[in-house]
Amino acid sequence: MTDLTLPKTGDFRIISVIGAAHFTSHFFQLVLPPLFPMMRETLGVSYTELGLLMAVFFAASGLFQVGAGFVVDRFGAHIVLPAGMALLAGSIMAMGLVPSTWMLFVFAALAGAGNSVYHPADYSVLTARVTPSRMARAYSVHSVTGTLGWAAAPVTVLFLSGLFDWRAALAITGAVGLVGAFLILLDRDDLIVPEHRGRGAGPHGDGRVAGLGAGKGAGLFLSPAIMMAFLYFMFLSISFTGLQNYLTILLPKVQGVSIVFATTLTTMYLTSYACGSLAGGYVADRTTNHDRIIAGGLLAVAVLSLGMGFLSIPGFILMPMAMATGFLGGMTIPSRDMLVRSATPHGATGKVFGFVYSGLDLGALIAPPVIGYMLDHGANRAPFVLIACILCLTLVPAFAVKRSRG
Repeated sequence: MTDLTLPKTGDFRIISVIGAAHFTSHFFQLVLPPLFPMMRETLGVSYTELGLLMAVFFAASGLFQVGAGFVVDRFGAHIVLPAGMALLAGSIMAMGLVPSTWMLFVFAALAGAGNSVYHPADYSVLTARVTPSRMARAYSVHSVTGTLGWAAAPVTVLFLSGLFDWRAALAITGAVGLVGAFLILLDRDDLIVPEHRGRGAGPHGDGRVAGLGAGKGAGLFLSPAIMMAFLYFMFLSISFTGLQNYLTILLPKVQGVSIVFATTLTTMYLTSYACGSLAGGYVADRTTNHDRIIAGGLLAVAVLSLGMGFLSIPGFILMPMAMATGFLGGMTIPSRDMLVRSATPHGATGKVFGFVYSGLDLGALIAPPVIGYMLDHGANRAPFVLIACILCLTLVPAFAVKRSRG
């Protein structure tokens, strides 16, 4: 099948298929942590050792993601995406079946390798197949389905572990994931991406930048726009990982609220983040000033973060404040993806999104030890300063991407 004979498929169907696949990626990212107490008791290991499982997973995901982008551009998302889904789900299933603790680390690495294909494959399909006027909304739905995967994982595995045990919970969810991978494989017509290397315009004539080395391998990543996009994603990940992962720990220390209230507030933050991403998709589809949306949203998040860290705020104000922080942060996400898309050469979508999204994994590895060090030394307000400063620093590469593409 050539790029001139692609099947005619509605945007809604393509977005739904890709969204469903992305759901599984985020779902499997969070199936292990809720089971750590049971795994610790059964295996006789420490929380530090169990935490290393997640470090291995994300390290493998980040390391393999760049290569996954090349593979997607070479062979197509319709082959790579279901293969990656099967590797991720199969590895999770195997983690519930293996008898040795050390084998958990082997399958954690394999699961991370499977997870590495999602972003380059997903964005390759969305960018090539969705109508340009709906592109930002497609990106926003993609983001939201990932958030829903995070939300569904703890509830699901704790329910299954209550009925059976933690091993059965992993084996069952992994088996269901394999079924999902098979269904995605059967739906290849929705995932076929046309080849446009060497062409002056995409399949919809959207006029994105061409000729920046779409087929020139690693040299593509040295272009100013792509390097700045990578830094943007890394900085953004450090700040948002800090907020998402540590609000539950930080707020009791700086605001004197209970752990239960801080946990509820974090849930509301994530829910508002998803809602903001949906709203941001509609806004981003109606403007080309994506850098301004990013600047306004991230500066507001920085100010609100400092407020939560340094002001004495009653609980009835703290909750909507956290929700506003999540909503405004989420609003910037579709504009973020549109900015990267506009700087991506034709035929290099998988490579570019694979490379810049590896910045998210790097940021997710940097934030926890840095903030953990601050907390260990009693600097409970310092993480809010770090988050605000990094958010402001994020504006530099964001504007640089816009300038570098003209």
